[in-house]
Amino acid sequence: MPIVDRNSRYDMSSSHLQRKPRVKPPALRPGDPVGIVAPASNIKPAELDAGCVALQRAGYRAFYLDSILDQDIYFAGSVERRAQELEEMFVREDVRAIVCARGGYGANYLLAKLDLAKIQAHPKIFVGYSDITSLLTYFADAGGFVTFHGPMAAKDWTHENGVDFESWQAALSGAVPWDVALGREVSGLADGEAEGILYGGCLSILVASLGTSYEIKTRETILFLEDVAAKPYQIDRMLMQLKLAGKLEGVRGIIFGEMLDCAQTASQDYTLQEVVARIVGKLGVPVAYGLRSGHVTSGNITLPFGVQARLTVRGGQVGLRILEPAIQL
Repeated sequence: MPIVDRNSRYDMSSSHLQRKPRVKPPALRPGDPVGIVAPASNIKPAELDAGCVALQRAGYRAFYLDSILDQDIYFAGSVERRAQELEEMFVREDVRAIVCARGGYGANYLLAKLDLAKIQAHPKIFVGYSDITSLLTYFADAGGFVTFHGPMAAKDWTHENGVDFESWQAALSGAVPWDVALGREVSGLADGEAEGILYGGCLSILVASLGTSYEIKTRETILFLEDVAAKPYQIDRMLMQLKLAGKLEGVRGIIFGEMLDCAQTASQDYTLQEVVARIVGKLGVPVAYGLRSGHVTSGNITLPFGVQARLTVRGGQVGLRILEPAIQL
């Protein structure tokens, strides 16, 4: 009788792990309502308002619950408030997509509090990054639906040129196939071509999942890794932890983010690319560096987690193509 690990959503009955297709949420269209949530750190009213105005200018109807401005130490209110807010946004029929206000810290508190069955019954577009990585991967793995690593309401949406609208539109409206506009800043670290499920997020949050009931599932993925203000040796340490934990086994490709402010000193005589290439450059998979998603200087790219993608690295040329729609067509 086949053995099925329902939490990981892998069929273990064959020698080749088969990932079950993830549920795709309904598309986001102009005029649709977008619910703003704060699952982690507390937020400033001015930044929240600026983000809502920007979303409305983009053609959506942004709204939030009054409790979003609650504060408990550095959290956006109690864990009960944050969990209830998130569940309500999933259940409400008048919400088409859910965009996190910001990251910071605290989303991991929600993992044991959320009613996952209730959320699974109402799959919706869910967007965020940084600390929100713990929810993106939880909903993708245990919840079984596509999630979106992209711009947040009280962060990127508040800045001019903070959002890459091309990828936002392509990911949330169901374009297929589409090429992520990587830009000249993206470089190749190891040549190759591979297809897999796009997945990942903030490196420090991914590593923090190891040894818990919410441990990340990286096999057969194009693994996206990004972080901010981490020194090169800390990036090295986290990558080695992933490697020693077996989380780089079965990965089909790796692409790093912009890695904003991830330097030891301005005068260091090595690059972060050299540091990460020592660990992942000889895995036999394509490796690239510099994708602007998550913590970025500008133009935050939206990446759909849970869909098939192709990573191609040839010399200095890098391509990332999304091969299937991320939402219901």
